[in-house]
Amino acid sequence: QVQLVESGGGLVQAGGSLRLSCAAAGRTFSVYTMGWFRQPPGKEREFVAAITLSSGLTYYEGSVKGRFTISRDNSKNTVYLQMNSLKPEDTAIYYCAADYTSVIHTAPTQYSDWGQGTQVTVSS
Repeated sequence: QVQLVESGGGLVQAGGSLRLSCAAAGRTFSVYTMGWFRQPPGKEREFVAAITLSSGLTYYEGSVKGRFTISRDNSKNTVYLQMNSLKPEDTAIYYCAADYTSVIHTAPTQYSDWGQGTQVTVSS
């Protein structure tokens, strides 16, 4: 099990940028993939992006491709989500999550450990 702590959320105007961080502690050596999810107000939690910690392979949800970049710094046990050209529809609570299986999953149910979330609000 790992403990995950997100940071970096806030209020930004449309077109602006934010960088989210997710710091992991605990059994980090057993984590295969880290994912970012978001939950807009009144909606279900949805996949945003994922990265494999060993090879750095990435995968993005279609609406964020080209605007968001997921990266990792294994020496710091930290995963980042750089978000550019933000839109009001990106407003959500953003969560990071850890997966211990050797496949990139997009379903939240496949991820075992979750952070507490960080709020991102994009004003128009």
